[in-house]
Parts: sequence; C-alpha cells; structure tokens
Amino acid sequence: MITGDDVRISIGRAPIRLPDPVDKLARTVVATRKGHATIDATTPSRWLFPGGHPGRPISTQQLKQRLGQLGIRPNQARSTALFQLATEIPAAILARTLGISVSSAVRWQHISAGDWTTYAADVSRRAVVPAHPKPGADEHATR
Repeated sequence: MITGDDVRISIGRAPIRLPDPVDKLARTVVATRKGHATIDATTPSRWLFPGGHPGRPISTQQLKQRLGQLGIRPNQARSTALFQLATEIPAAILARTLGISVSSAVRWQHISAGDWTTYAADVSRRAVVPAHPKPGADEHATR
C-alpha cells in the first residue's frame, strides 16, 4: 500500500513500513510489474508480485526460482534471520511475532544457544525503583 511518502507491505496480519531505499524499489516494482494475468487487466493487481492466475500472487516456487536467478537464497537468509532473532528474544515472543509455533521457536533458541528459560523469573525478581525519588528520601531505602 502506497500513501504519500509511506510504503507498506503486508506479510501476515500487520502491514510493515518499508524503509528507504527499499520503499523506492517497491514503488518501481508496482509501477512496472507484469504478470501473465495482468496483461489487459482492467484494474491493477493488488499483489506486489502477481501470478499467472488473475487475482493471485506469484507461486512460492516461481518466486524462489526468480530470486535464485538473481543469486538470492531466501532459505539461507530466513535461517540466518531466525537464528539471530532466537538469540535476542524469548520463544513465546518470537513465535507470536513471526507466526510460527512455540515449539519451533524453542528449537531455534536451542540451536542458537539463546537461553530464555529464566526470562520471566528474572523479570519478576527485578527491584522496583521509583522513577523520581522524593527529595530527602534515603537512597538506600530503594535498594
């Protein structure tokens, strides 16, 4: 979806704002996209990469083939991204954010050695420190 300077793409439920220079690339693709089903179409396709059937996106296999011809290996990039994310966030958040099962997220964490098993317990034991201590309050009272 393009509105003014804002370019968003929906991958899953929530649209993602594309940063510069990716937004410019998306605008170029939208302006020049062609698919077998878009020839003589009365309305433009809603898909960034239209497929061979009217109203449908390009197939996964076709997209992989096209990316492969450009030297882009999506499976390798996906694995690298999942590996990195699994070291940085808890499995439940990883699963909810990416739309994968919790068991898959846990497996990725074990592979990446990201150990978040004690995360909830650590957060619950944090000391509550007032944001703005009262003047004259004993500074040791909050420790």
